[in-house]
Amino acid sequence: MINQIKLDNFGPLTGINWSALGKINLIIGGNGSGKTFLLKAIYSSLRTLEDTKRGNEQRSASEILADKLYWTFQAEKIGDLVSKGAQAPLSSVLTVDNLDFSYSFGKDTSKQISSLENQVPPRASNSVFLPAKEVLSLHQVILKSREQDKVFGFDDTYFDLAKALRISPSKGKNYKEFAQSRTKLEEILGGVVAYDEASGRWLFVKGRHKFPIGVTAEGIKKIAILDTLLGNRYLDTQSVVLIDEPESALHPTAIAQLLDIVAMLAERGIQFFMASHSYFVVKKLFLIAQERGWSIPVISATDSDWVCDDLKHGMPDNPIIAESIRLYQQEVELALQ
Repeated sequence: MINQIKLDNFGPLTGINWSALGKINLIIGGNGSGKTFLLKAIYSSLRTLEDTKRGNEQRSASEILADKLYWTFQAEKIGDLVSKGAQAPLSSVLTVDNLDFSYSFGKDTSKQISSLENQVPPRASNSVFLPAKEVLSLHQVILKSREQDKVFGFDDTYFDLAKALRISPSKGKNYKEFAQSRTKLEEILGGVVAYDEASGRWLFVKGRHKFPIGVTAEGIKKIAILDTLLGNRYLDTQSVVLIDEPESALHPTAIAQLLDIVAMLAERGIQFFMASHSYFVVKKLFLIAQERGWSIPVISATDSDWVCDDLKHGMPDNPIIAESIRLYQQEVELALQ
């Protein structure tokens, strides 16, 4: 499990030290505050650990990381990721099971990272990034743009996810909690999403009826992706799942149901990092923390800094929370007039 994240001069993240991380971890802030950037920074380190020494991989961790940063952030050179005006280099420390994976580089770095230290053993499990935008209807486009055309556009979070979705479903007994989660996910969907080998398209199957994925609701596609990755065993009990805006295209009831499933999977071992600006997400996770007695660490963007809280101890003091409460109070006042 990831225990701590420390970032300095990493794009908009000039100084973050987020420790004592838990099964579920939440990043909140307004648009442009750096939430997605933080998720991608975590993802780049994780994927480097997972690719290093896996199978016949011959590249060094430094080479894998440089490539991952290049294709995830799609900068002309990775030195462009150093915060504008920073006098010190970019540095990142990801602590996994109390062991550090750390690196640093300056603004003139092109593709070679000379300063990297790794104490973390190679990981056999897979992490995955679920972006805010849907992927299923663009699945073949993403694969073609990266595998054939090799052009910027869809970054590595999309490309890695598209490759993971290409894995065929596995038969046989799954983890109990994974099987239960899949059942609940399919209840929310009202059907199943499946890849049709003959047509090379994703379909939504409801009873005897099949619908093209392009005409299926955005929220259904997002839930279907998680269901698919549990079904094809890409995810296991040591996986890390990063979700950007879990609330995207979901109504409040579905958000609550999805987060209950996240809690079930977290209890079995999957660690989650989520970035959100939804009051519904924060409130539901607060209730999960209270009901289960869990620590759910929160890091929130303010006008001047990033502040760490824990939903186990209460709702955080954050502009998103304050504005939601203000609107609720205004609604109550109008109703009482």
